[in-house]
Amino acid sequence: GRAGLAWTAALLLAALGAQAAAGDFNPYRVLGVGRSSSQADIKKAYKRLAREWHPDKNKDPGAEDKFIQISKAYEILSNEEKRANFDRYGDAGESQGYSQHQHRQFHHFHEGFYFDESFFHFPFNSERRDTSDEKYLLHFSHYVNEIVPDSFKKPYLIKITSDWCFSCIHIEPVWKEVAQELEALGVGIGVVHAGYERRLAHHLGAHSTPSILGLINGKITFFHNAVIRENLRQFVENLLPANLVEKITDKNYIPFLSNWKKENKPHVLLFDHMPAVPLLYKLTAFAYRDYLSFGYVYVGLRGTEELSSQYNINVYTPTMMIFKEHIDRPADVVQARDMKKQLIDDFLSQNKFLMAARLTNQRLFQELCPVKKSHRQRKHCVVLLTGEGDKFAEAYEAFLTFAVANTKDTLKFVHIYNDRQPEFADTLLMDEEKYRGKSAVVILERRNNAGKIAYKTLEEAWQGSKEDNFILLDLLDQLRTDPGLLSSETVLADLNDELAPMFLIRWLYSMLDYISDCWDSLFHSNWREMMPLLSLLFSALFILFGTVIVQAFSDSSDTRDSPPSEKEEAAAKTEKNDASFSKESNSRIPKKGFVEVTELTDINYNSNLVRLRPGHMNVVLILSNSTKTILLQKFALEVYTFTGSSSLHFSFLSLDKHREWLEYLLEFAQDAAPIPNQYDKHFLERDYTGYVLALNGHKKYFCLFKPHRSGDEGGTLGSCEDYDSSLHMEARGKSSCSPGSRSIKNKLHKLSFWMERLLEGSLQRFYIPSWPALD
Repeated sequence: GRAGLAWTAALLLAALGAQAAAGDFNPYRVLGVGRSSSQADIKKAYKRLAREWHPDKNKDPGAEDKFIQISKAYEILSNEEKRANFDRYGDAGESQGYSQHQHRQFHHFHEGFYFDESFFHFPFNSERRDTSDEKYLLHFSHYVNEIVPDSFKKPYLIKITSDWCFSCIHIEPVWKEVAQELEALGVGIGVVHAGYERRLAHHLGAHSTPSILGLINGKITFFHNAVIRENLRQFVENLLPANLVEKITDKNYIPFLSNWKKENKPHVLLFDHMPAVPLLYKLTAFAYRDYLSFGYVYVGLRGTEELSSQYNINVYTPTMMIFKEHIDRPADVVQARDMKKQLIDDFLSQNKFLMAARLTNQRLFQELCPVKKSHRQRKHCVVLLTGEGDKFAEAYEAFLTFAVANTKDTLKFVHIYNDRQPEFADTLLMDEEKYRGKSAVVILERRNNAGKIAYKTLEEAWQGSKEDNFILLDLLDQLRTDPGLLSSETVLADLNDELAPMFLIRWLYSMLDYISDCWDSLFHSNWREMMPLLSLLFSALFILFGTVIVQAFSDSSDTRDSPPSEKEEAAAKTEKNDASFSKESNSRIPKKGFVEVTELTDINYNSNLVRLRPGHMNVVLILSNSTKTILLQKFALEVYTFTGSSSLHFSFLSLDKHREWLEYLLEFAQDAAPIPNQYDKHFLERDYTGYVLALNGHKKYFCLFKPHRSGDEGGTLGSCEDYDSSLHMEARGKSSCSPGSRSIKNKLHKLSFWMERLLEGSLQRFYIPSWPALD
């Protein structure tokens, strides 16, 4: 009794201590701002403290913990909902609206993604947290190279999580239970840590944590309901195609089993007393859909008595039967009170093919007739070359009977239709007259993947007589002791894909599925996922409408404007020649309009950077008001030869207006362009004019060109007159060749070589989490 009371008191004290520790955290005090501070003040304070306490720059032993507190404080105060909850409840997390007397639904960032249970405080020490997710952690390369291809065999349930995520801890018990249950059924489980795998989280389209999504056939679907066991199971079940398993009764079992010839697949029947098809069986049908067709018989339903009686089914024990060429009796049977995935996999993997399957494509040929690996692992194929129709039915039935009686692990029996695979048949039969219009049998062994085989053809056409059976059996017995019996060699071309004519139908089905998914998404509240499609649609309509309007106005203006007379045209040319400079013909300055350089402002910021199309980059020159004219002239000279690329755009950014935006970007390129400490007396005097940034808006990275010092140029630059002898600073009445202007222009020396490396993709890339606002 006393020990129990002591243990209860210790647990209570530990919980109160954890809650008090969580309550001591004050994000306003950490950032040094007031409760009435604006978002701009909070952002400025965060940037200042982050620079000061970054572990890479501050060697203080407590710098890392301080930096984590700063990041956590900014995460709370930069989000209006979290900030409001903190102001209201005085708690620094996503559980502010919860108390012991308050139970309400919690709406997270994914609209429609909510939790319907109360939340209690959990410690965020990573050492105390459940480590069951570690074996499921995914990385970008692992996801792309292994998980996506494997999703064509089984669906995946993936959770996106992060540190300092209260809701992530809240759903951990449910997630752990469901993950273990579904993994045992054959569902793939994955966990993505958004803090360490930001690229993968962005690739998946997860904009907040926690998020749960499904992956099947390479397609991603987000989970939108309450995180409970039943909803997650139903979500996985809804990912699977609807027509995987056919419901079988006394009325349709014969047509179902008779489809083996048309589909060229064995057919599987599962007898169970469950009204709905078990999820395990649906997952199995999805995994083996390329090899087998599946049917389900609910033995408790009226109308299945004849079926159960014919195959002598025990209605109290789940039974799985596989049917091949003969539908009156199963080729194999398995019964078990508790059907496990391993038992089903072992059973089906041994019965994936018919006894004498028809070769319809090269993949099937390679699986049934594998390449010889060694002298002790020889595998031979007996191929019946025949035709379609009743004329060849007797020969095929005799061949099938022989195959059932003599199939072994080292011997496979297959057949092929000559008219559907003419090149294959002609290569083996060499177009001999005695086989024309008749069936023939060939024994072959594949030697390599390039199509080389060794083979022997029965001398006479196959009719299925007793004599034919005896001759074939004698050859197979000799082959076990004398591999040299296969004396002929040839090279086979790949088989025609007999399913290729169905490509158009499969494409139409894919289009219908895509349209159906888009239509279903319209009825969910998660508009963030639909935004790219809607943006693309409205952009296309806007461009089409704008093109029509511009074309209409341009046509009307062309009809109104009459062409100038010859005298007016000659006079215009004379005036242009008189106004030109004496050395203009030798100048390297591109003509007006050849290099279009626009200023990057808050108005065109989204279109010129944030929403820039994939594969496009914006090359931005940093300048000031005093260096604008000189640097733009030199910039145009250096990038002129690259203006032919439609994926490059050229802009300039005023350092006088947007110094803070530039310094925020350069924080992510500390090695290439270190930012001076804020307490340095020259902190605000750093000269960034002449810097050039190549910004990839879609992939969120940039490349950096740092201006060369004038002392580094040597004698390679040459005189100023060689570059722009025809340019004058008309506004100031000075020549652009003054010593000051020469040193400014030298900053962009060798920019053209940097541009070449940019197009080659050999420049260092600096990634950022998101593009900052251009105030």
